[in-house]
This record gives sequence, C-alpha cells and structure tokens, in this order.
Amino acid sequence: MTDGMTDGLLLSPGAGRRIETAGMTLKVGAEHTPRWSMFEAEVPMGFDVGAHLHREAEEVFYVLEGELDLLAFEPLERTPGDWRTWESRDGRKTLRGGPGSAMYVPAGCPHAFGNPGPAPARLLFLVAPAGHEEYLAEMGELLASGDGPPPADGIAALRLRYDIEQLTPLVPGRRP
Repeated sequence: MTDGMTDGLLLSPGAGRRIETAGMTLKVGAEHTPRWSMFEAEVPMGFDVGAHLHREAEEVFYVLEGELDLLAFEPLERTPGDWRTWESRDGRKTLRGGPGSAMYVPAGCPHAFGNPGPAPARLLFLVAPAGHEEYLAEMGELLASGDGPPPADGIAALRLRYDIEQLTPLVPGRRP
C-alpha cells in the first residue's frame, strides 16, 4: 500500500492486473488498501468452487452476466457430495442467480458458487481483508498445472494456508 495515499483509483474497462490462470482481473488489492480486494471474474461452464468457509474473511459476489448457483448458509448436514442439495435449518436452498443477483458471505459461513449454464458467467467479487489475490494466483497455477483434475490434497493444503476449509470438491469447469 502506498503510504499517505489520499487519491482514489480510477480504472478504465478491462484495466487491472490479470490473474490469467484464475480467470480473474484484480481491480483493487493489497497494494492499494489492507481492507479488501476486488476482482472481475470469468466463471467457465461447469465450474464449481466447492463449498468452503473462511474463519476470518468476508466476501461479496455480484453476478454481471450469465447464471450462477449460489449458496451461503449453514446446512442441516454438511454432506461431502453436491452442495446444491444442501438445505438450511429454515428451509433455504441454493439460489440460481442471474445478472443483478448478489451474495454476501460473513466469516465462518459455508458458501459456494457454480456455473450450471451453457455459457460462461461473469461476476464482481469482493473479499475482506485484502490479499486474496495471492491465493487466487496460487490456485490458478495449481489448476493449470495438470491435464486432469487438480489433486485434492494439493488444493486442501493451499486452502488451509489461506484460512479456507474445503467442504466439497472443486470442479474446474471448461472454457468454450
């Protein structure tokens, strides 16, 4: 972060630091503020981040294009399979959200998103505190490092280093 920064940051469309292997563009991050990071994300067809939680971080997801399945609640039972079957104590289930849908995730809340659609989706993603860009860069490298699915133990180790408890598997999806 720049000491004494008092001006804001203005970005043109498409500007920011591309994290190619993660399909994200960092708009604002730890180099600007310690409080939060903001990304524009491209979510490929079939991608499933897997249900997980952060003990300290909070997140906001805002769908710009396409559709995403969204989950942000503690389920009656944390089954290890498909989080889309989970249900909360008060009967809530996964939401299928299109453009304009938003999801807020407080610290400690199980959450997930996945792209069920026939086309890629785009979302605006905010996470506090800042620094999530380092995790995303490492995860992107891990996902791009092999021909098949990424090793579950490698993903688990990476996520634990960044205060993320994985509850269901990550599925990389496919680009058109």
